[in-house]
Amino acid sequence: MRIFVILSRIPYPLEKGDKVRVFNQIKWLSKKHEIILVALDDAKINKQDAFRFLQPYCHSVNFIDLSITHRFINLLKVLFSKKPFQVGYFYSKKAHKKINQLIKEKKPDHIYCQLIRVAEYVRDLEIPKTLDYQDAFSKGVEQRIKNSSFIKKIFLKEEFNRLVKYENSIFQFFDNKTIISESDRRLIEHPRNNEIEIISNGIDQQYFRPMPVKKEYDLLFTGNMSYPPNIESAEYLVKKILPALQSSGYNLKVLIAGVDPHKKVKSLKSSSVTICGWVEDMRKCYAKSLIFIAPMQSGIGLQNKLLEAMAMKVPCITSSLANQSLGAKPETEILIGDQTADYVNHILTILKNKNGSEKLAANGLNFVSEKYQWETAIDKLESLITSTNKRD
Repeated sequence: MRIFVILSRIPYPLEKGDKVRVFNQIKWLSKKHEIILVALDDAKINKQDAFRFLQPYCHSVNFIDLSITHRFINLLKVLFSKKPFQVGYFYSKKAHKKINQLIKEKKPDHIYCQLIRVAEYVRDLEIPKTLDYQDAFSKGVEQRIKNSSFIKKIFLKEEFNRLVKYENSIFQFFDNKTIISESDRRLIEHPRNNEIEIISNGIDQQYFRPMPVKKEYDLLFTGNMSYPPNIESAEYLVKKILPALQSSGYNLKVLIAGVDPHKKVKSLKSSSVTICGWVEDMRKCYAKSLIFIAPMQSGIGLQNKLLEAMAMKVPCITSSLANQSLGAKPETEILIGDQTADYVNHILTILKNKNGSEKLAANGLNFVSEKYQWETAIDKLESLITSTNKRD
């Protein structure tokens, strides 16, 4: 089968969750199917490196540039429409024309769109197609409203309302709809949201596996450090949790690692806190740390960072919010905190109880090994796609 995959950004490098998800889907699907990849490009990356990285898995690799001028014009246009700003940002008539030309030329059997951002390009085509919501974007925006400035609140409220309506209305144009977790599926406000299939992420345990390395840090937090929920979590860790530990006599070393650290994250650097930005091999960060902590106060979807840390047998602490999508057993496979005192107590428990810490880490490893396998998740996606074409 020839599968036409449309993305809102090039899945290279794999520093963000949506890129990791779709790259692994492409990689596995390419074993049985012909992949035609179309990725919009709104960032400065080495396209030659990206092409070399993706070409082994794709019959055709196509990057469509979204210039700064076009992105600005797109945002102005969307002000006078009812579409979400992020849908308008990623839409251009030039890109649409190119996509139509490729579809006419390649004659795909099925179209796969990752994220609602690219749904406009194919919504009216009478070709079997699948939309991966991945996350409930509307909920993610809603969570950011409370702690935003007055001007930003106005924008976010408008975007939230538009996203709720768009997530609902776009539903009817796709044969299949997928999402990353049950908790995210419930957040799509459509009367038939139970029809959205859950396609979870996985973890490559040949790559992410326990490594015997000398510990240099007590606490680790990773992620895209320009993403608001991660910025908020990094600040909470350093400004709330760490001082509470220090007042109890514990001078711990913290490592915050991840691409594009925001100025707010960079300002957290101190003798106790290391900010290292993009890391070529994130496994070394996990291996050098005693505890992985993700005190997420907002955000949606599955946190890949937790899968990676658990696969490397690092004991993990996170919030009940983040565990909604993950689904690990509290106190057995993961520790859950919602207040500063909870996090402090969990950290001290791990530091003081080596046997308990090792058991928690081992249970976490077993959990991801059993529940989060790419092959299982993508077999389900493939079955969904192929069965749709058989029906047609």
